[in-house]
Amino acid sequence: MSGVTGHQDVDIDLGQLVRAVWARRLKVVAITVLGAGVALAGAKMMSPKYRSETRILIEPRAPAFANAQTNDAGSSPLLDELNIASQVQLLQSADLIKQVINTQRLYELPEFDVAANRSALGDILVALHLKKSPLENPPEERVIDAFTERLQVYQVPGSRVIGITFTSKDPKLAATIPNAMAAAYLVKQSGAKLDSNSEATRWLEPEIESLRRKVNDAEQKAAEYRAEHGLLPTNGGTNFPTQQLNDISAELTRVRGERANAEARAQSVRNALASGEPSDTLQDIMSSQSIQRLKGTESALQSQISDLQTSLLNNHPRLKSLRAQLADIKTQIRQETQKILASIENETKVASLRAKELEQQSDKVKANSAQAGEDEVGLNALEREATAQRQLLETYLSRYREAASRADKNSSPADARVVSNAMQPVDPYFPKVVPIVTVVALATFIMSAIAIMLAELFSGRALRPVSGLVEDEFSEEEVIETAVSEATKRVATPSMLAVPPEVDESPEETAKPEVAADDNEFSVASVSEYLIGSRAPLAIAISPTGDDGSAATVSLARKLAAAGSRVVLVDMTGSGHPTDLMAERRSELGVTDLLCGEAAFGDTIHGDRSSDAHIIPQGNSDMRRAMRGADRLSLLLDALASAYDLVLVECGAANVAGVSRLTHSKDVEIILSMPEIVESEFVAAMTDFEEAGYQRVVLMSGDEGADTAASRQAA
Repeated sequence: MSGVTGHQDVDIDLGQLVRAVWARRLKVVAITVLGAGVALAGAKMMSPKYRSETRILIEPRAPAFANAQTNDAGSSPLLDELNIASQVQLLQSADLIKQVINTQRLYELPEFDVAANRSALGDILVALHLKKSPLENPPEERVIDAFTERLQVYQVPGSRVIGITFTSKDPKLAATIPNAMAAAYLVKQSGAKLDSNSEATRWLEPEIESLRRKVNDAEQKAAEYRAEHGLLPTNGGTNFPTQQLNDISAELTRVRGERANAEARAQSVRNALASGEPSDTLQDIMSSQSIQRLKGTESALQSQISDLQTSLLNNHPRLKSLRAQLADIKTQIRQETQKILASIENETKVASLRAKELEQQSDKVKANSAQAGEDEVGLNALEREATAQRQLLETYLSRYREAASRADKNSSPADARVVSNAMQPVDPYFPKVVPIVTVVALATFIMSAIAIMLAELFSGRALRPVSGLVEDEFSEEEVIETAVSEATKRVATPSMLAVPPEVDESPEETAKPEVAADDNEFSVASVSEYLIGSRAPLAIAISPTGDDGSAATVSLARKLAAAGSRVVLVDMTGSGHPTDLMAERRSELGVTDLLCGEAAFGDTIHGDRSSDAHIIPQGNSDMRRAMRGADRLSLLLDALASAYDLVLVECGAANVAGVSRLTHSKDVEIILSMPEIVESEFVAAMTDFEEAGYQRVVLMSGDEGADTAASRQAA
């Protein structure tokens, strides 16, 4: 491929593909216009086809007089999905299609003649035995097949409406066929209901006659049984012994109440006589007319005595006479009271005798009632049988009258009605010229553009080499030399790996790269500018050479703070050298305290004593115990990244495994802090990070006072 060696990784150059299509835009437009023209000509040459539709609503229908009759839920069809689907199949049945074909005389039309509509392609397929010859079928079947191809019957989603669509070259025929299908369907449905009613009347007539005989027999058996066992009916619906027992029980209760009442009245009169209390308060005594007359006479004598005592002496004969009369009246009152008491006691005796008689009668009637109850069980069974037969007879009679009333064709409408008749279409259904031309033009444009892009790809012009060389093709010295030369062209781009300058390959000299004094692309300041431009939230600093690299990382953090960035340095070194350089005291709370749970998050963040940067020191807790909670470091770094522009983690002489455990991601900046470049350590670190998949590795080297550094992204 042009411009690409056989051992290089390549990528697709999308810009080159777009430029290739744009360069051939006139050709693409010409091909698109040509395709649209061919589509337009083809659409104009096609015979127009017209389509029209009739819609039928499936619903239970009955004549107007049926509203006055008893509604029978079981007689109406179930208007569920299965019922509607069944009606769709009925509209597509061969019998209905044949009826419409014969009615409309469609077999006379050339449109339904297979011999007149044969095509060259069809004849070729028939000749190759890839298709059955339509002429082998009978003429009637050929017409049905042609009719079925143009017919479409479907259920309108979410409704009980069925659509009947027909496609034809004749717009009048396209409207006539759906209407004829709907009319034939309604007639067929109405005829089916008439047949059902006729069959119902024929079946019900002998059944009704049989039921009438059964009802008469059952009622006759019940009457004979009632007369045989003396189960005479009463007004209350019970048998005579039971009714008699109820009457005796009611009378016995009444007599017992009267006896108790009489005994209470007699006892009250006795108590009044025994205690000498006045009898004026007793109802039975005061209601006696004799007592009332005697009381009136007694009151008159008392008045006369009182009047005469004012004018006569006590021994006057007149007073003595009146007092004698008064004493006689009181004697009469006591006698009359005794009579009333005797009368009440007689009532008590009579009531007691009456109660005894009723109790005797009750015992006799109870025996009769028990026997009548046993006999009534058989009577109830006979009456239930007669009632069931009569109810069934009445139901059959009702059904018979209803079926007979619907025997006329006008009284049995179909359970469907036309809600939309097919109208003669004006515009053809097919072909749609504008959509066809638009789709063909768009497809032609896309296909031509794809063809140009494929040509560019196959020619190699749309392929570009991936930055960097395959590692196994070059030695470590060649990698370093290439990286240094590339670093002079691109500074701190996200895909660059920082590398040292060219190495002296003489075996007698120490392989230690040197940085030119006039080159500032490897300084702390350059790395600071690179990190500000990359806007990376997290940077991991590795110092393979020890504390001198950690000191350079501290300088980097201060440079970033001086440039206005909010930066925090996390001391993850074993020596704690960054803590010594930045913290006020070595004993400040830090990372190990936080991981051991001995300090709060906010207590571990401190300010740098020489800049605006912040630091999380090493801490005072045991390092081994803290490393058991190292998995929580990713959460710590995420929290810091949300608060700072950059989180700078100084890990000292860490390896790739430790960094991977710390970040859980490859989208970070890796900084190799090596003030004095050691080739073996640099190459080993670079190779390890490349193999681990880290795409951004930056080298920071040179004397801090000279402000020299370099950055390069690993391939």
